[in-house]
Amino acid sequence: MNTKSLLLAIISFLIILFCACNPAPDTATVTRVIDGDTIEIDTGQRVRYIGIDTPEVYPEEEAHGMEAWQANRQLVEGKKVRLEVDVSETDKYGRLLRYIYTDDILVNAELVRLGLAEAKAYPPDIKYQELLEQLESEAREAGRGIWAK
Repeated sequence: MNTKSLLLAIISFLIILFCACNPAPDTATVTRVIDGDTIEIDTGQRVRYIGIDTPEVYPEEEAHGMEAWQANRQLVEGKKVRLEVDVSETDKYGRLLRYIYTDDILVNAELVRLGLAEAKAYPPDIKYQELLEQLESEAREAGRGIWAK
């Protein structure tokens, strides 16, 4: 084996080893809350919550956008969270797609229950979609958050 082939083999092995040893984390600390359904974790990665959509705060603030952002901050900012993958690893923007837990609370569901997010299916990631839709129905009926009359 010549030197170039050996060097190429070593580099290839190291790349495979690095990728296998550095998968997306199962737990992380939230370092920044971007908006109601997106966070940044201590690895520097952004995480988009699966199955929900909250009103925007940027570039233009939508009704209840700040309220959703504040609720998300109260739930996760500075806390260690558990990240659960469904089918897809990332979205088209490179953000991790995850269900987020703090303690025993599924944050995605809590935001819907509070009426600060709507259930929104993004197939194939639909593991908890029935739960999210049920919670949205209850929030609508109770007139909570974005469903206030």
